[in-house]
Parts: sequence; C-alpha cells; structure tokens
Amino acid sequence: MKDFLKLVLTGAVALTLVTTVASASAAKGQKIYAKKLKKACGINGAKFAAKHTQDEWKAIGEKGMQAEIKKICPAAKDLKDKYLKDVYDFAEKFASDSGNVPSC
Repeated sequence: MKDFLKLVLTGAVALTLVTTVASASAAKGQKIYAKKLKKACGINGAKFAAKHTQDEWKAIGEKGMQAEIKKICPAAKDLKDKYLKDVYDFAEKFASDSGNVPSC
C-alpha cells in the first residue's frame, strides 16, 4: 500500500510538471508579443490572437507566422526564428474561438 501511494504521488507530481512545461511556450509567446510586437502593431495581444480562430492559426502554422505577423502588423520588424513557435503557441491558445483571454 505504501509503494502504491508513492507511485500515485510521483505520477501526480510528474503530471503537474508536464502541464507546466506544455503551457510555458504560450506564456513565453505572450511575453515576446508584449515586448517585441505590441508597440509596432498598435493592438494588445488579445486582439492580435483574436484575428483568427484556432483552426486558422493551425493552418498558418509556425512556418507562416512571419508573413502573418507582417500582414497584421506591417510596421513590425521580423522576429527571430526562435521566437516564432512561442508566438504561434500564444496566438493559437488565445484565438478568437478559444475562450481564453491573455493579460497583455
């Protein structure tokens, strides 16, 4: 019984850590948007992400993010490739049909 309890607690801790890591890139993308794009875009992150639904963001994907950012925010400078996945995760998580609202 004691071993089973340890196993359950270990599983709960592991699940908590995996959940935190999975949401980290969207949070990082939110910070990148606020720091690098918000001023150039002239809109907050909620309005940026709400430009598309989750399915539309998925269709745009990571590879199309640079072009889509330029389309929405013509004055924005190109982001480094290492930031695009996080901004994509942010936009997809807070899309118009997600029900989530970012704080930026």
